[in-house]
Amino acid sequence: MLRLRAAYESFWRIFERGSKTIDPLLSQISKCVNEEQIFDIVGNNKAKLSEKHVGYAYKVLWQLQKGKSNLMRNIPYVRDHPQFLTLRILAKDKIELMDDDTLVNVLYIMLRFAVEAHDALVEHLVMEAWRRVERFDLKILSKFSTCLVDQQMHVSPLMGKIADAVNRNLDSVQDLRTLSVLMVNISSVISQNFCERIVNKTELLLDTTDPSLFNTSIRIVRFLQNIHYNYHSLLEKCNCVFINNIAHLNLDTLSLILALYQSLQFNNFPFQVLAREELSKMIALYNDPASFIKLFVALGPLAGPTEKKQLMSALQMMMDELTSQEALAIVVTMGKMNSKHSHLIEKISSVLHKYLHVYKPVELAKITKALVHLNLNHPELFRIIRELLLSHLRNNVKPSEISVLVHAITMLPSPCLDEPGFSRVESILPQCNLSDLNAFASSLSTWFQHDHSYLDNAYQKTIKLLPQLNNYGYRRLQKANNLNVLWKELKYVNGEWFEEELLAETIVTLQRLGDQITYSNITNLSSFIVKANYLSAPVLDKIASVTIQQIDKIHPLAIHSILLPFSVLKYDPPQKDEFFGACIQSLNSHLSVFQPHILVFLGFTLALAEYFPEDLIKAIFNIEFLAKLDSQLQYLPPFLNTRTYNRLMEYNRAVCVECPGFDIPWFHDHYCQQQYNKANDSINAVQHQVYKMLGEILGGPNYAKPSALTPYGYIVDFEFILDKKKKPLLHRSQDVVLNKLPGVHWGPDSHDSRSELPPGAQRVALDFLDSRAFCKNIPHLKGRSAMKKRHLEILGYRVIQIPYLEWNSMELSTKDARLEYLREHMFADVKS
Repeated sequence: MLRLRAAYESFWRIFERGSKTIDPLLSQISKCVNEEQIFDIVGNNKAKLSEKHVGYAYKVLWQLQKGKSNLMRNIPYVRDHPQFLTLRILAKDKIELMDDDTLVNVLYIMLRFAVEAHDALVEHLVMEAWRRVERFDLKILSKFSTCLVDQQMHVSPLMGKIADAVNRNLDSVQDLRTLSVLMVNISSVISQNFCERIVNKTELLLDTTDPSLFNTSIRIVRFLQNIHYNYHSLLEKCNCVFINNIAHLNLDTLSLILALYQSLQFNNFPFQVLAREELSKMIALYNDPASFIKLFVALGPLAGPTEKKQLMSALQMMMDELTSQEALAIVVTMGKMNSKHSHLIEKISSVLHKYLHVYKPVELAKITKALVHLNLNHPELFRIIRELLLSHLRNNVKPSEISVLVHAITMLPSPCLDEPGFSRVESILPQCNLSDLNAFASSLSTWFQHDHSYLDNAYQKTIKLLPQLNNYGYRRLQKANNLNVLWKELKYVNGEWFEEELLAETIVTLQRLGDQITYSNITNLSSFIVKANYLSAPVLDKIASVTIQQIDKIHPLAIHSILLPFSVLKYDPPQKDEFFGACIQSLNSHLSVFQPHILVFLGFTLALAEYFPEDLIKAIFNIEFLAKLDSQLQYLPPFLNTRTYNRLMEYNRAVCVECPGFDIPWFHDHYCQQQYNKANDSINAVQHQVYKMLGEILGGPNYAKPSALTPYGYIVDFEFILDKKKKPLLHRSQDVVLNKLPGVHWGPDSHDSRSELPPGAQRVALDFLDSRAFCKNIPHLKGRSAMKKRHLEILGYRVIQIPYLEWNSMELSTKDARLEYLREHMFADVKS
């Protein structure tokens, strides 16, 4: 009992002593409820204020601002107040006495109050922080790194020091909020390996983090955007956080997430549905232009017909109130929406006309692209835009901006540059990367096609530019030594110039850098190979080998991109079964993570390669999945909507023809007939010429049918019938009644494949294959044409495919030669 009383008395003495040492000025500052009270304290106690008082005064000033809405904040008033200047003078005098947390916090708050980076106090705070940076803990480092970003010092040596500290302490970090701030801020100064370490650490911490802290997930997605790394697993986890918190996401947050997703080309159907629902509820809530424009930009690309009508109606009432940046956001979004609202297009163009002189070069290029896409007919506006673009071009020194400006000019009715513009382009060519060079080459092509009679001198300069482009592009490829850096330049490169001049050298470079191919970059590499349409066995073999070895590190959502070049180009790697088996096993284990349209693409891609996983087929061909796919299609862009439906039809056909044992019904007969009716309006000149030749060979025009529709919806250039003695039979109407197909026997072993044919007779399908049917570099038949031939043969056809290279060769330059060529192929079995 005595010991307990002694302890109590000791505690009370400490408490009393502690209460007596409470700082009265700190207590007064803490009780302030507005800025004037703080400034009164500062003004009345200048001589008494210590570094702690100064730091605390700044802290409370910022807390008062944070407690207000954006409209109610009075930052300029506070910053320009005489006593705020007093605080700044006191802070500058006491910098060395401040502890680390106070030092960085004062710097952070100064920047929040929009004090210029070159202000003397800001500069002194940064220098003192630099001296102490080695001893900062990660929380202080995170806030300091934000200050550096605010001052455009994201690629400074000081940010490098912070990145080094994070690198040394990464394994021990447990606070994901702090790490998420740091990883965004240091993203410009870290290596690929460091990025991967951060991603792995973040993924581990995210599993144990409170899911309601969605701002941390937003910073993670921003980090992935900064490093251009579409890491599917981490994105999916962040997306789950957003979906679970959808009711708590306001307009600003939803707008930011959708913008980040668009930048990463990450389209998540469940999130889009929920975001559209939440944003649609807000249409009636926002009457001020600033908030409504933000809503329009976020909801517009997702909106259905009803929402679009509401948005357009509200927008009409605000047009005259738009600022320059709001008008820019509106026209770009209308372009994404493919708006056909002519009145609004005219209205927004008149608003833009008023602000044209204030836009930055890249913004002006965005406006040009959007207005051209919206089919605006306004010659005077385009004339002014062209003059402004040319003016910016003459004064610009950044290769990336110059390429954007030149590309924008080529979209205009008068697409050519003037002589100063050509000179500017020529002067910066040595600094250009492959993407910039490609943009200039595309522009050259446009200029060559345009009437250049009034611009002879400039035209001569255009001619001289092309060899320089080739030379600089070739040099850049030869000097390339980092595959990931090279990919950043190749990502958006395409067009005739690149294919003709640099594609072969690019493939050689990829082969040379083959040792750098890993699980993290094979998706990008595979996409490039498909886009280039170039069959390179060494590169594809390496992709297959890496996939087999590192399949556990590859996210299932990346599998489709990896499979594409093998299926599209119809290339079998040495370890074909092991490669496809590893991919299929990964897919089967994660079917639930795929969005409906991606699952359809996957099925068709595997079918091209003659793989038909049973689990995938059952997952797609059921009523529940097809209903889900239908509901998703309304959220997809029109081109992707059409492509998805075509792939579903083609996959349905492939399964029915090649895997009849699965008993999957054919349900695209009406769709195929519709597509046939659209495509069969007329035949082209080449078809007409060949049709006449076939008439000569077979004995008349009634023996062959052009543009014939086969069962399961294939269209062949010509169809004719030969009896068992290989003599032609008259061709009756070939309008196939597709809904009667189940009653007809089709099989690979059936020579008598249709009941109406005489015994031993056979249908022959003759197709002319253009360059799209072959690889760019070699006459290797691609997967789609090979699949069509395979399917028609299963359905009982004999298939003749005429390559365009043979048909257009010198050997077949005469009609007689072509007739003989056709006879040899049509009656090959007879001659053998």
